[in-house]
Amino acid sequence: MGNVRLRYQTLEFAVTDLHICSLRDSNQYSDPDGIAEAAGISPALWPLFGVLWPSGIILAEYVQDFDFENKRILEVGCGIGVSSLLLNKLNANITASDYHPAAQTFIERNNKLNHHTPIKFERINWENDHEGLGQFDLIIGSDLLYEDHQVKTLSQFLLKHTKPQGEMILVDPGRGRKSRLCKQIEQAGFECAIEQPKQSQLSDFKGHIMYFNRL
Repeated sequence: MGNVRLRYQTLEFAVTDLHICSLRDSNQYSDPDGIAEAAGISPALWPLFGVLWPSGIILAEYVQDFDFENKRILEVGCGIGVSSLLLNKLNANITASDYHPAAQTFIERNNKLNHHTPIKFERINWENDHEGLGQFDLIIGSDLLYEDHQVKTLSQFLLKHTKPQGEMILVDPGRGRKSRLCKQIEQAGFECAIEQPKQSQLSDFKGHIMYFNRL
């Protein structure tokens, strides 16, 4: 990872402790081979995947109590993958995915810190065709929509890779695109329930949890 500075911390989820290595802050940058630049990721955007964001913690708190037995699960835009790491530690069938070329490195590093089995990882651009990815019983994600055009590309990706009776759980920190995303997915026959976290270690979180399932 070049000369980036890192931060190590332990997150507590019910009876499960999760050891996390993340970037120290959003000023870190390392792209010596130009892989991220070639993928269209600017230096300003480069560190966003590797910072521990509140939405990621909220998502992990929510899914730890979800019924994930016998379900094939995909986390989209996983970043450092707090939810993927927690679900993996709870023996769920989880696949992590992100567009950032360094995300897999952090997933693997953090998985070793937690002494658990390897996590399946897919590098995914929502705008591309990923036929081999297949469909999932549950797709999860947090803080995914930074630009207006992503509402359409994300909704199309989710609808393509969610099983007909599948579910989605997305956490939105309040970037102003939640309603448009709900509308796109509802038009495909899903119902959207929106709620604020009821119990969380982040008492000042102002965003929402969106849960989608078929009518």
